Amino acid sequence: MPTQCPHLPAHAFRRVDETGDEAFYAQPRFVTHIDDGAIAAVTDLYRQYFPAQGAVLDLMSSWVSHLPPEVEYGWIEGLGMNRQELAANPRLTGFTVQNLNENHQLPYESATFDGCGICVSIDYLTQPIKVLREVARVLKPGAPIVITFSNRCFPTKAVQIWHSLDDAGHLALVADFLRQAGGFAGVQMLDCSPTQRRRGDPLFAVVASATGEVEGAGSEPL
Repeated sequence: MPTQCPHLPAHAFRRVDETGDEAFYAQPRFVTHIDDGAIAAVTDLYRQYFPAQGAVLDLMSSWVSHLPPEVEYGWIEGLGMNRQELAANPRLTGFTVQNLNENHQLPYESATFDGCGICVSIDYLTQPIKVLREVARVLKPGAPIVITFSNRCFPTKAVQIWHSLDDAGHLALVADFLRQAGGFAGVQMLDCSPTQRRRGDPLFAVVASATGEVEGAGSEPL
């Protein structure tokens, strides 16, 4: 299976700043990257898709996970780039510091999680299909992946193709990532923007369910 969208050239996943991501994320940023209305939309999606008492993977995590405060989960695992941010996240049961652009293989057993969220971060992945194939591996059959994004980003670290597309193009691109990765079904593209969008950040989501059949993914974690 292909590791990148076959119709996109390699330079589509280049970035203005190609220096090591570890340097860029070395200093913690205890800020939110979308406004309160967009955050509430993310939380509503998690409330809808992630089962109570389930094991949730917060991929590309930070100091806040936007999970519904009233829902209790059995396990919340975070994977991100900054140890201080992850350590400050009160919802995480455990966490891993890992650069997915350098090592796409997730350090978890297959069929571990009941849901995975990727919040306003998909545009930073230089090998999104490899990463999403790994997500399909570590999700239980039928478990959802919820990928959310807005129109805001760190511009020097977002991949080139992201800058060249509008909101509809971002939705189609992320949906294509999931289809190319394999191991997902029922891909949906959603506009979850708050009703007062003109005065706030938009919020978009691509949602799918793991099938439990993943071709070409790592059999076990490193």
